[in-house]
Amino acid sequence: MARQRDPPFDAADPRAAAAASPRPRVARRQPAASSQPAARVPQTRLGRLASVALAAGELALGGLAEGLRRLVSEKPAGGRTGHDFADAFLSVDNARRLAARLARLRGGAMKLGQMLSLQGADLLPPEFTEALSILRAQAAPMPLAQLRGVLGREYGKGWERRFERFDETPVAAASIGQVHRARTADGRDLALKIQYPGVARSIRGDVDNVAALLRLSRVLPRDADVRAIAAEATRQLTQEADYLAEAAAIERYARLVADEPSLLVPRTHADLTTRRILAMDFMEGEPIGTLAAPGVAQATRDAVGTVLERLMFRELFEFRTMQTDPNFANYLWQPDTGKVVLLDFGATVQFDAGFVADYARITRAVIDGDRAAVGRHAVAIGYAAPGDPPEQIAAAIDLIMLVCEPLRHRGRYDFAVSDLPSRSRALGFDLGLRQGLLRVPPPQTMFLHRKLVGSFLTLAHIGARVNARALVLPLLARWPTAAGAQP
Repeated sequence: MARQRDPPFDAADPRAAAAASPRPRVARRQPAASSQPAARVPQTRLGRLASVALAAGELALGGLAEGLRRLVSEKPAGGRTGHDFADAFLSVDNARRLAARLARLRGGAMKLGQMLSLQGADLLPPEFTEALSILRAQAAPMPLAQLRGVLGREYGKGWERRFERFDETPVAAASIGQVHRARTADGRDLALKIQYPGVARSIRGDVDNVAALLRLSRVLPRDADVRAIAAEATRQLTQEADYLAEAAAIERYARLVADEPSLLVPRTHADLTTRRILAMDFMEGEPIGTLAAPGVAQATRDAVGTVLERLMFRELFEFRTMQTDPNFANYLWQPDTGKVVLLDFGATVQFDAGFVADYARITRAVIDGDRAAVGRHAVAIGYAAPGDPPEQIAAAIDLIMLVCEPLRHRGRYDFAVSDLPSRSRALGFDLGLRQGLLRVPPPQTMFLHRKLVGSFLTLAHIGARVNARALVLPLLARWPTAAGAQP
């Protein structure tokens, strides 16, 4: 959720002049920063379950309509139509219906959809991967009544007196909460991340219900361990909904990157932070996507891309702590300083040393082009199993070697012109959903994959050229069994 460059709170703005009076001031609502109109967030478990039930009904009717259309429009071949009737549930229209329903729900339902959209064709059909990608955009903000209700519950009666000014128009709105700019009575310029009501207590139900819906409608593969996926998603989303935990993660992360002058992390403010409201410094900057503008020098794009790619590798192989939500809105860029502002640390994951060691080994094997070693380490991680037939292990190796193309490339990899995402989707669909040769990735890799895929998309979006191989090799040297090779 981005806090981008807004007009400053100063006397040049007549609203700010009023805010300078001794009375606490709440700024009136202006046109929303989100492109979507405000929409009430379903709060009760029954209300949220009803929304999922509506989605199930929409998918069923949509699948039936698509199936009938195919029966009428296609000529029988050998007494059968050219498509399995059940596949009608996996239509583009059904994918869009599901995405729209999850977007209206927000909370854990929308967040799960976001995560699944970044998992690739080995888990979801291409139509659903494409449709669910809209969930990574801005969400609809909550209405004023719900916003004020949250503020009253968290800060108490007369909460307005804490602020010289509070902007009721959100700077950004996402799946779990929205961000408002405020100035405290003692002059601090803050971004307040305010959680939608009912989201935290409904996460388990949201995830279980949506996962069941996807399984019953055949969107998820038959061999997908839905329970394990749901459990991992529930665990991480529950953490994301605890803003006290996120405040601690921000402080820990700031210490980890203190030696990186190109990165900025906002300070937290404990006196205004609760489980449902997170108070941080308001950070100035432009959306990271503005780097793609025609007037931005290629060297600038490359420099920012290198900062982000190096950070991702350090997160995994040095810190073992990763912010796993690479949404474009979670990064700002300061043109005057060249620095990158990091935002939103709710999805911070800590990896154990054994898991990272396995990833260091498989990364080393990929760079060396050692397919046998890639296969061994793929089994250790869970991309394949010891008893899998050779063709199944070979399929896992093929996909791993392909998606790691930037690491195998010598010199700067041009993310903007690469068609790797489409090639990866095509191969994953062919090997996984069509031939049944790929295992569903283990649940513990879900959030790592989200970061890896999202980081690629970010670098492609800003048009960066980065020597990923040279960045990762020094970090692999930290893991003795993964040392070797030259950049």
